[in-house]
Amino acid sequence: MVMFKIIRVETTPFEGQKPGTSGLRKKVKVFIQPHYLQNFVQATFNALGADRVKGATLVVSGDGRYYSKDAIQIITKMAAANGVRRVWIGQNGLLSTPAVSAVVRERVGADGSKATGAFILTASHNPGGPHEDFGIKYNMENGGPAPEGITNKIYENTTTLKDYLIAEGLPDVDISTTGVSSFEGPEGKFDVDVFDSTSDYLKLLKSIFDFPSIQKLLSSPNFSFCYDALHGVAGVHAKRIFVAELGANESSLVNCVPKEDFGGGHPDPNLTYAKELVARMGLSTTHSEPNPPEFGAAADGDGDRNMILGKRFFVTPSDSVAIIAANAVQAIPYFSGGLKGVARSMPTSAALDVVAKHLNLKFFEVPTGWKFFGNLMDAGMCSICGEESFGTGSDHIREKDGIWAVLAWLSILAYKNKDNLGGGNLVTVEDIVRQHWATYGRHYYTRYDYENVDVGAAKELMAHLVKLQSSLDEVNKIIKGIHSDSDVSSVVHADEFEYKDPVDGSVSKHQGIRYLFEDGSRLVFRLSGTGSEGATIRLYIEQYEKDSSKIGRDSQEALAPLVEVALKLSKMQEYTGRSAPTVIT
Repeated sequence: MVMFKIIRVETTPFEGQKPGTSGLRKKVKVFIQPHYLQNFVQATFNALGADRVKGATLVVSGDGRYYSKDAIQIITKMAAANGVRRVWIGQNGLLSTPAVSAVVRERVGADGSKATGAFILTASHNPGGPHEDFGIKYNMENGGPAPEGITNKIYENTTTLKDYLIAEGLPDVDISTTGVSSFEGPEGKFDVDVFDSTSDYLKLLKSIFDFPSIQKLLSSPNFSFCYDALHGVAGVHAKRIFVAELGANESSLVNCVPKEDFGGGHPDPNLTYAKELVARMGLSTTHSEPNPPEFGAAADGDGDRNMILGKRFFVTPSDSVAIIAANAVQAIPYFSGGLKGVARSMPTSAALDVVAKHLNLKFFEVPTGWKFFGNLMDAGMCSICGEESFGTGSDHIREKDGIWAVLAWLSILAYKNKDNLGGGNLVTVEDIVRQHWATYGRHYYTRYDYENVDVGAAKELMAHLVKLQSSLDEVNKIIKGIHSDSDVSSVVHADEFEYKDPVDGSVSKHQGIRYLFEDGSRLVFRLSGTGSEGATIRLYIEQYEKDSSKIGRDSQEALAPLVEVALKLSKMQEYTGRSAPTVIT
């Protein structure tokens, strides 16, 4: 048996190793600096404390982006040196973020061991490659992201770190082949278990959904299906779940071979970046598709986000979570006993609120960040949740789950079409959405992203918006100056969103600037923490329409007056120099 020894390597702190809502994300060139990754990993072990590290079982895997394979070997050697008992690695280092959460919560090792946490190597929907982004985050024993108490401690540790521990004489592990490798160190045995990436995740999904009914839908001659993994890790799971288990045709999978640089694309499942799927589904402005599939979906780099499309029809993420919640009890066996509650992030449209009220469900509005949902779920208060940034999920794990959302939609389609798969007209994605609007009203909704804005300019814009809130009379005067007609109602409330967690009592401040209008419309401005450089300003525009004769309008046309108000009120172009957003969703 290979023996290794533990060495202590002297180091000095790096500036800016503060993990955001989704861990630490930087350019690859930053991460490959000597000691940079090692410092962050040691700071994490120190923050967790000896009781959570010594003898622990840790998952180390990710979305397969550039630098992942090197990082896995470094973290494995550091885990051994810090007294971890075993490391579990998905084959080829590949596990989607939801699959990691499932493995932490569900997998039992051959020796009866259970995972106590995970290092996930991902920068989510950000591009990959030698000149692009890398990221790392730590998830806890519940399978969810580390809470602020831990991430703040990690950051504090990075500012004072003087050394880190690493195993010397521990060879690189072959992560391409499944099996257990055993080693011996000063503190005893250390095992590395390379396991199949999809089995545990698939087992969990099969316990949630009625796979035979989805299989029946996918095999119907009336139904066609397309799934685009954007060369992210979800491609590994998609082949096994959609083709091997559910019988979909392999040709229905697009870009399902994971690549370190995501094929040179931007693995963000929206109408701007999922170009190939958008064209296939008949939604391209430049390419005409004569016969699009009935259903299409896309994933991001680490497989936790999703975009849902019907034939020539886009489903907003805000509508998607509301529709899943409205149909879950009938269509998904896991929820047949009823929903404990539902939740959305603050910037997400209020479509879910209306469903919750209608169905008499507990409802929560939380800051952006999946950990807030996790607290509610751990307390048994929430079953289904979602956010407008293409994230949807449930209490089966503690991360958002892109493939879960796709299976939820396929379940709803299978349920609505159970009597007409042999022939006759299918109930389509568009039918389901329009029926939902007819029942609950429609929330016209759009998001403008201004990416890589100068950080100083972004902060000035936000400060300007906060200052404006001190006088609603002044705000309404400005609005009437922009739109003197009745297209835009008056602002009745404006604040910076603050959240008191009903579970642990913690308070999260400065979570976004809100302008709430008399007719239920909203403008929300947020600085996002998920980019690797510069600032991203996100502007959310929402208008609620109950009148069934007005729910069929084009979204951008319906929202045009509010968009104009938002841009002029915020002085967007004046502060940022941008005449148009980078992305509109």
